[in-house]
Amino acid sequence: MHDNLIERRTKSGSLQETRSKLQSLISEAVIKHKTESISLSGGLDSSILASCLGRKARAYAMIARDFPSTDLVNAQLVANMFGLELVVIPESTDNLLNAIEQTIKILKVFNPIEIRNNIVVYTTMKHAKDDGFKSMMTGDGADELFAGYNFFQRMSIPELKKDLERIWKVMHFPSRSISKELGIELHTPFLDDDVVAYAKSLSPELKVREENGKKYGKWVLRKAFERSLPQSIVWREKSAMQDGSGTNGLTSFFDNTIPSHTFAEKAARYLEKEQVSLSSKEALCYYEIYRRYYDYPSMLGQSKNKCPNCSYSFEEKSHFCRMCGSFPI
Repeated sequence: MHDNLIERRTKSGSLQETRSKLQSLISEAVIKHKTESISLSGGLDSSILASCLGRKARAYAMIARDFPSTDLVNAQLVANMFGLELVVIPESTDNLLNAIEQTIKILKVFNPIEIRNNIVVYTTMKHAKDDGFKSMMTGDGADELFAGYNFFQRMSIPELKKDLERIWKVMHFPSRSISKELGIELHTPFLDDDVVAYAKSLSPELKVREENGKKYGKWVLRKAFERSLPQSIVWREKSAMQDGSGTNGLTSFFDNTIPSHTFAEKAARYLEKEQVSLSSKEALCYYEIYRRYYDYPSMLGQSKNKCPNCSYSFEEKSHFCRMCGSFPI
């Protein structure tokens, strides 16, 4: 679809006006938040926030020391560009295992994807807190508001519009629970009221679109800041924290450390006695940590909607189970 057609369908006016409005709203939101620490992965969202800071700040980037990661080069590039002090946290597997237990205790789930992503959040926030910072800025909300997740790219425009509206009703941010538990204030400029309202007003056609023959989510957000950031950052493909930090390597770690017969025996027992189906050795490890502190999932929640794989209650409009990570349900 050509720019002029998109412009006519945009409630906020021309494409250039939309880009300028986004720049202004996000910059104002960032400046309003006085925190001097930021979680910086070198992905689009945190890099946009870094570009708007306009002041000295300390940036934190966590990478798994024992597994391949891709965030470090990008985080260093952005930190150097905007004069941020970058603290790299190269966590050992032993430290990650401790972070896993703490994250499960806080979030009260054993969903492997959520755990692999949020041990990054836990680790960066804990380091900032230990360094004396009372708050931290994160890029929460950009993916939900501007259609950043890769599955959005497979949808038609009507499907995209409907799914975004659904997600806006059920979206949650584990970083809120983690920051509260650690006692560090969370700053999320993308979730400021003015930014949220404007993002929701934009046509879905501005959020998922092709650029140079490739489809991207958060297209209008990328265009708004394409002159402020390196092209390698602006058009960097979406990757989860577990991929950029390397914590996705935990899957193979557990595959190699838990004997197959042990997994089979325990998985069968949990399925029979607690109605929990565990699809991987990693899930087994997380579930056993979870059960040290909490009751099994079928005993929790009030909703009539139950996950077919762990019997946990889920919200009517949700398509996945936060407890075990099953998708779609």
